[in-house]
Amino acid sequence: MSSLDQLKQTFFDECSEALQQIETGLTDIREGHGDDDTINAVFRSVHSVKGGAGIFGFEGLIKFAHVFETVLDAMRSGKLAATQDIIDVLLPANDVLSDLIAMSRAGEAIPANHGAESHAALERLLGANSVVGDEGDDNTPAEDFADLDFMPIRSDAFDGAEEASGGQSFRIVFRPGPDLLKRANEPLYIIRELKKLGELDLVAETDRLPPLSELEPDRAYVGWTGTLRTAATRAQIEEVFEFVVGDCELDIAVDMAPLAAIDAEPLAVAAAPIASMAPVAPLAEHPAPSIVPAPTADAGEPPPPRAAAPKQVATTMRVELEKIDRVVNMVGELVIAQAMLGQIVHGLPEESSSRLAQVLDEVIHHTRELKDSVMSMRAQSIGAVFQRMPRLVRELATKTGKKVRLEMHGENTEVDRSIIERLGDPLTHIIRNSIDHGIETPQDRLAAGKNDEGTIRLAAEHRGGRIVVEVRDDGGGIDPDRVLKKAKAKGLVSPDAVLTEDEITNLIFLPGFSTAETISDISGRGVGMDVVRRNIQDVGGRISLKSERGRGMTLQLALPLTLAVMDGMVIKVGGQTYVLPMSAIVECLRPSRSDIHNLLGGRGMLRLRGNLVPLVHLCDLLDLGMPTDSDERVVIIADAGDGTRFGLIVDELCGHQQVVVKSMEESYGTVPGVGGATILGNGRVALILDVEKLSDLAVSQTSPLAAARVGSTDQQVAMVVN
Repeated sequence: MSSLDQLKQTFFDECSEALQQIETGLTDIREGHGDDDTINAVFRSVHSVKGGAGIFGFEGLIKFAHVFETVLDAMRSGKLAATQDIIDVLLPANDVLSDLIAMSRAGEAIPANHGAESHAALERLLGANSVVGDEGDDNTPAEDFADLDFMPIRSDAFDGAEEASGGQSFRIVFRPGPDLLKRANEPLYIIRELKKLGELDLVAETDRLPPLSELEPDRAYVGWTGTLRTAATRAQIEEVFEFVVGDCELDIAVDMAPLAAIDAEPLAVAAAPIASMAPVAPLAEHPAPSIVPAPTADAGEPPPPRAAAPKQVATTMRVELEKIDRVVNMVGELVIAQAMLGQIVHGLPEESSSRLAQVLDEVIHHTRELKDSVMSMRAQSIGAVFQRMPRLVRELATKTGKKVRLEMHGENTEVDRSIIERLGDPLTHIIRNSIDHGIETPQDRLAAGKNDEGTIRLAAEHRGGRIVVEVRDDGGGIDPDRVLKKAKAKGLVSPDAVLTEDEITNLIFLPGFSTAETISDISGRGVGMDVVRRNIQDVGGRISLKSERGRGMTLQLALPLTLAVMDGMVIKVGGQTYVLPMSAIVECLRPSRSDIHNLLGGRGMLRLRGNLVPLVHLCDLLDLGMPTDSDERVVIIADAGDGTRFGLIVDELCGHQQVVVKSMEESYGTVPGVGGATILGNGRVALILDVEKLSDLAVSQTSPLAAARVGSTDQQVAMVVN
C-alpha cells in the first residue's frame, strides 16, 4: 500500500468516527440532552470531514460538507435555534454525508443529484435565516475565494470587513506547524473567522518557504503576523484558534501602539484544494509546533488571561487487523504450550517440581495478562454496529408512515471484533421486523391509548462473561393466534398440534415463516428471524424472545465476548474428557442422596436452597452409555440461557484452565451440543460443550427440564432456580 493510500485509509477511518459523533450529538440535541458543547463537537466533526476531503480533492463531499458545516456554524453562533424541525433536517444530511464518504472510499463517481433534496433543505434553512449572503458574512465555498489568489493577506483583501467600533488592538502571531494540514485544519478558515471579529491587517511570513523543488504539498510553511482591531475579548479571539492549539505557534497580545510596518513579501494564497499528498517526516530545520507565551504587558496593565492548556488525550496508533490476529494466534499457541508444561511439571517428583511449580504459576499469571491485553486490542465498541441503526429506523419509519424513536444504551460496551462483524445483519433484521410488524401506526397507537410515537430500545451490557444485546419495542407484540394460524397454513406444524404460547411465539424462528400479508422491500419473504437465530448460534450465542400482546416484544441476544481464548472447566464423563465454558457455570456441588428427588418418568430434581432444579445425566445426552451410580458424582449447575438453570451430572471435575477454541464446523459441520474443540495439556483433543444446545437436547428428550421450561410461569418459579 502506498503512502497516499495509507493516508486515505486513515482519513476514512477518522470519518467513521466522525459520523458516529455527529449521529450521537444530533440525537442528543433532538432529545433535549445536548448543549453548546454538543453543537460545537458536531461542528468540529463535520469540519474535519470537510478539511480532509479538501486535501484529497473529493469535490462532491467538500460541497455538501460545507453547507452542512455552515448550518451548524449558524446554530452555534445563535443565528439558528436547535429546534427539533432543524435537527430532523440535519439527521438525514448526516446520512447523505455517510453515503458520500462511502462512495469516495470506494472510488465511485458521485451521481450529480445524489443528496440534492437534503442539500436544498439545508440551503432553505440558511436562506430563511439570512445566514448566507448577508453583508460581511463569509460562508462561501473555498472555490469562491479564487479572487484571493496572489493577493496580500490584508484587510483590503476581504471586502465587507466589519468596522470595529471602539475596542482595542491585538497583535497576533500565527505560524502553523508543519503537520497542521495533515490534521484537516485550514489556515484560511481561521483567517476568515478572525476577519469577522473586526478590522484585520495581516502580513504573510515567507522565510520558511523552501525552494520550489523541495516544497511538499501537505506541509504548512507560511505564517502570519499582524493586528486585529476589535471589540471582541481575548477569549473570543482564542476561541477561533481552538482547533489548532498544539499544532501552531500562537501569540495573542494587546497591542499598545500601531503595528510597525513589516517588510515582508506577500504570499499567494492557493484556494483550490490540494489533490494529493503523501505523509512525510517533519523537516529537521523546523522545530515541532509549540505555543509561545505572550510577552509580559507594560507595567500598570493587567496581564492578559492565559490560554487554557489543551486537554490530555489518549495516544493511539492504527495497526492492521491482520497483525493483531497473528498475535492472537501466537497467544493461543502459548496457552496450549503452557498447559502442556503444567502437565509435565505436575508429573515430576515433588522435591524437583516445587520450584518449577512456582515458576509455572508466574508463567500462567503473565500468560493470562498477555491474553487479556491482546484480546482488548481486538475489542471494539459495539457502537460501530449501533451507529447504523438510527438511519435504518428513519428510513423504515418514512416508508411505513409510522413515528418511531430509537433509544440506544451501552454503545461503549466492548466486544471482540469477530462478534461485531456477525452482529450487524441480525440487528438489522430484528429492527426491520419491529418497525414493520411490531410498532403500530400513529392512529392505531392513539386508539390503544398509547403515544403516537413508538419506541425501540437498543441496549448492550456485559453480563456473566457474555455480552447481552437487547432490542425492545412498545408495539403490539406477537399475536399467538395469528402466528399459529399462519404456521398451520404453511405446513410448519401439524393441524392438530396443541402448543403453549411460548412455543407458538418461537415459531417465528422457523425458516420460511412470515406473518406479512404482502411481500414488500421491507419484509414478507420468509427470510429474517431464522437467519438471526442461525447467525447468533454460529458464534456460540443464544437468543431468547419474550412478547406481551398489546405491550411489545423483547429479543435478547447473549454472545461470547471472544471466539479465540476462553476459560473452561475440564470434566470427565463416561471415560471421556470435555470442556464446559466457565461463563455458563453457576456453581459445582456434590449433593447428598436426600437432596435428590426422583419423579415419575423423569431423572430427578435437586433441592437447592429451597428450590427444585431439574437434573440431567450428561452421559445420556452425549450417548456415552448408562451412567454409573456413585456418590462421587458432581452436579454442575448451569445457566440454560433463558433465565432457567439445570444440573448436569458428571463423573469428575479435572480443573479450570484457559483453552484455545478451535472451530469444527468446516471439517465436521454442526455437532449437536458441541461448540468447538481444544487441545489440552496432555496433547489430546477435547470437545467444548455448548450448554444452551445441551439444554435443548434435554428438552427434546421430554425430561423434567422440558416441563420446567415449557410449563407455566408459576411452575417455572416453583421448579427452577432463577
